[in-house]
Amino acid sequence: MAVHLKGDLEETHEINVTPFIDVMLVLLIIFMVAAPLATVDLPVDLPASNAAPHEKPDKPVYVTIQSDLALALGETPVKRKDLVSALDAHLNDKSKRIFLRADASVPYGEMMAVLESLRAGGYLRVALVALDAGGKEPSAQ
Repeated sequence: MAVHLKGDLEETHEINVTPFIDVMLVLLIIFMVAAPLATVDLPVDLPASNAAPHEKPDKPVYVTIQSDLALALGETPVKRKDLVSALDAHLNDKSKRIFLRADASVPYGEMMAVLESLRAGGYLRVALVALDAGGKEPSAQ
């Protein structure tokens, strides 16, 4: 008892790629929306530099001086008197490089005061972070 189908119900041997393309387009939109959200950072207007950038370590430790002279360790606000103790709690090794970022409007004396407190706390490897002269990517000095 065989059934023979003719007309519109014939079997096709082609692969339908439309669902695959739909899934890829949805994933593309998700990644386009999610990528800028993954780079959340403190807003700092960095000065420009012409020096060649160095390689960043896997997990850099940033100390940031914001335009209102507030300090932050990573993205966590820190009081100036608690900076060294917060670094001690965050790091096990005082020989690890600390990256210091300061807003372009921060006075030189304020930046030197933070550098002095880092030096007094035993953190002697401090790199200054700036933008490329073209304003492209951050670089450590």
